[in-house]
Amino acid sequence: MNKVLITGETEDEIWRKISDDLGQNEPLDYQVYIESQGRQISLNIDIDLGGGFEGGYAVTSFSSLLHKNDDFRFAIHREDFIDEIGKFFGMQDVLIGYPEFDNKMIIKTNDEARVKFIFSDPGSRQVFQSLENFSFGVAHHHVADSEFKEPFLELIIEDGITEVAALRQIYNAFTEVLTKMDPLG
Repeated sequence: MNKVLITGETEDEIWRKISDDLGQNEPLDYQVYIESQGRQISLNIDIDLGGGFEGGYAVTSFSSLLHKNDDFRFAIHREDFIDEIGKFFGMQDVLIGYPEFDNKMIIKTNDEARVKFIFSDPGSRQVFQSLENFSFGVAHHHVADSEFKEPFLELIIEDGITEVAALRQIYNAFTEVLTKMDPLG
């Protein structure tokens, strides 16, 4: 399936188009680029129901190329049982000063001050706290016509999210982080 480009004069118009598009298309394999404020953000929803002896899977992801190519790295995910054991044995993660967030998340970075700034918005923190199985951070991928890997901001959620209001809320938190990390202009 080729990715469709979704644009609009306003964010409301963009999300009306996505809502209409999701209503008309099979949400089991949905792929679009959202163009807004000079950025292209990829939205992918991939749901495989499985069958027979196969188990299914579901993934929703947002990603965007970072224009600022520096050495900044971060990765965040919800703390799980393995992480609790790791902490007991001395595994380190960054605390950013918001106990409700710090207690639920594992954060790795090479720039603690920058991560604190990026996650300073309480609304964005709340969205990420509400997600269960996810990974969020800087990833590097090859892009067309380049021999080098380029940095992307990437959020991968192990859930097939098709509710437009939930997708928009996650998109807004994603773009809040993206804008703080990689301001355009």
